[in-house]
Amino acid sequence: MIDTVLVLTEDSLAPVDVAHILQLHNDEQFAYRVLVPADTERNMLVSLVDNLSMGELRDALDVVLGREPSPTQAKATAAEQLASSLAAFADAGRDATGAVVEDDPLPALRAAVEAGGVREIVVVTYPHALEDTFRRDWASRAREELKVPVLHMYSGTSEIVD
Repeated sequence: MIDTVLVLTEDSLAPVDVAHILQLHNDEQFAYRVLVPADTERNMLVSLVDNLSMGELRDALDVVLGREPSPTQAKATAAEQLASSLAAFADAGRDATGAVVEDDPLPALRAAVEAGGVREIVVVTYPHALEDTFRRDWASRAREELKVPVLHMYSGTSEIVD
């Protein structure tokens, strides 16, 4: 049985993200499984600070005005992001499977690890000022709870976050 690398992402993986993930294991063969949470419950303060810290004023205004997607819209967006991410793996010559998971992805990660065969988890996100600083981001939470290595990369970069 081939070991699995779980990839948790909050958006579509870009070809450069997939290339960086694959470069982590140049000499080994792994199965890749992509998980994309349907963002149905955003924390307004955290989202506002994130948007302002990244200079995303229009998105910050949307947060303040309560313009969040409905659960149906969030799941449809996550499904599109998953399809795009799987296509990026295919374009790189690797097969990948995946699933849309609940807003909090930790239960899905835990279930996958408990099922066996998961070698590591790669979390790909954008920078999140509050969550990254106070270690409440997905990668930090997964490191606390799960007994497998967890790497955190920022989308579009090769930067691995501590």
